[in-house]
Amino acid sequence: MPWNLTTTHAQPGDLALLVGLRHKHFIFPLIPGGTFHTHRGILNHDELIGKPWGSQVFSHQGSPFFMLQPSLADLLLDLKRNTQIMYPKDIGFILTSMSIGPGQRVMEAGTGSGSMTIALAYAVGAQGQVVSYEVRPDMQNLARKNLERLGLDGRVEFKLRDIGEGLDETDADAFFLDVPNPYDYVAQVRAALKPGGFFCGLVPTFNQVVQLLQALRQGRFAFIEVCEILLRYYKPEPTRLRPTDRMVAHTGFLIFGRRIELGGDERSRELLEEAGAEEN
Repeated sequence: MPWNLTTTHAQPGDLALLVGLRHKHFIFPLIPGGTFHTHRGILNHDELIGKPWGSQVFSHQGSPFFMLQPSLADLLLDLKRNTQIMYPKDIGFILTSMSIGPGQRVMEAGTGSGSMTIALAYAVGAQGQVVSYEVRPDMQNLARKNLERLGLDGRVEFKLRDIGEGLDETDADAFFLDVPNPYDYVAQVRAALKPGGFFCGLVPTFNQVVQLLQALRQGRFAFIEVCEILLRYYKPEPTRLRPTDRMVAHTGFLIFGRRIELGGDERSRELLEEAGAEEN
């Protein structure tokens, strides 16, 4: 597996993160006999392999870099992409809110460039599985390559299909939906989830949120929440601590819900309506 966070020293095949002046960084695999060219000089892979992570290394011109293991956030932001990717600020909240963990079977629709697919595959571990639906062959091919680069493709089953035609799976632990019209597919998502399973959808605009909320209520989802994640960094200078000039603000609205089963009595229906569900 190219991306391995369990080692203390750089090994052949590992992904390395080089951080230079002004935090300029590069991510690349360490290949015996290989070289990496930067605008500040060349670094020989053989001189990097075997060094402890966190070491300071130098190009042939003497320019300094630190060699680190890339984090999941580093890798996601470095992905090759054709569309907007999911940002770590949203991904982290989604993973914890849907309780994604080792051994689970998780589904997504709208693979895109594969950023969320990578995060899901990492979270479910070697014993888990991610099933990812996409309608565009070019996007699926790109996502597959991004997963292969990290050695996580074995945890993902890619399917090329419009989910409006139905899904093959049932009893999934969680479902992440990132398509332009998610409100059209709530019935398919419900059929794929286990009772009580987690749902999360991502949409960029208010009108899409309203339509998805209506569809979720009609589709017998409850405990519905809507939020957005705003992230503001600060300059890490003890004598002049203040916010950075730029902020990672709105990227999309997150809508969460749970598949529920309607009780047969009137009181059960009232309780479910209070939780955000309406009977068809």
